[in-house]
Amino acid sequence: MSEAPPIRVVGDVAHFPGSATGARHLVWWGNLGFMLIEGTAFLLAGGAYLYLMGHSPGWPPQGDGLPDLLGGTVFTLCLLASELPNRWLSAQAKAKNERHVRLGSLLMTGLGLILIGIRALELGHLNVRWDQDAYGSVVWMLMVLHTSHVATDLGDTGVQMVWLFTHEIGDDQYADVSDNCNYWTFVVLAWLPIYILVYWMPRWV
Repeated sequence: MSEAPPIRVVGDVAHFPGSATGARHLVWWGNLGFMLIEGTAFLLAGGAYLYLMGHSPGWPPQGDGLPDLLGGTVFTLCLLASELPNRWLSAQAKAKNERHVRLGSLLMTGLGLILIGIRALELGHLNVRWDQDAYGSVVWMLMVLHTSHVATDLGDTGVQMVWLFTHEIGDDQYADVSDNCNYWTFVVLAWLPIYILVYWMPRWV
C-alpha cells in the first residue's frame, strides 16, 4: 500500500524564502516609486527655469551675475567620481560581503560629507540672491532641491552605516544597502541637467 502524499495546508507560506532582493523586495518598488516622484519634481523645476528664461529679455537679467563655474564643476566631478565606490558597494551588498559592505558604507558617508561641504561653498558663488528676482529664485530652487536630496541620502547612509557596524547584517540589510546605492545613482544623474541649466544655459543664450 503506497503512502499518502503529505497534506499541504492552503495558505501555508512556510516554503517561501525568508528574504528577497531587487524587484522581488517590496522596498525596492517603494524606492523606485520615490525616485519617480522626485524625478517629476526635478522635471517641473527645470520646466519652470526654462519657462522663465523664455519669457525674459535677458538671461540672467541685467544686474544679475553668472554663477562661478569652478564650484559647480568641482562638485559635478566629485559627484560623478562617487559613483565608482557606490557601484562597488552595491556589488558587495549583492555578494553579501559583510566586511566590504561596512567599509563601503563608511566611505560613502565620508564622501557625502565632503560633497555637502563643496556644495556649501558652491552656493556662496551663485552671484545672485534667492529673493533678487525670478532668475535668482529659480536658480536657488534648483540648487536647494538637489541639495536636499544629497543631504537626505547622506542621512540615510549615515544611519545605515552606524547600524551595519553595531548589528549583525542579514539579507534585508544587504537589500537596503543595494537600494540606497540605487538612490544615490539617481541623485547623481538628476544633478547633470541641473548643472547644465544653472551653469551653462545662461552662457549659451
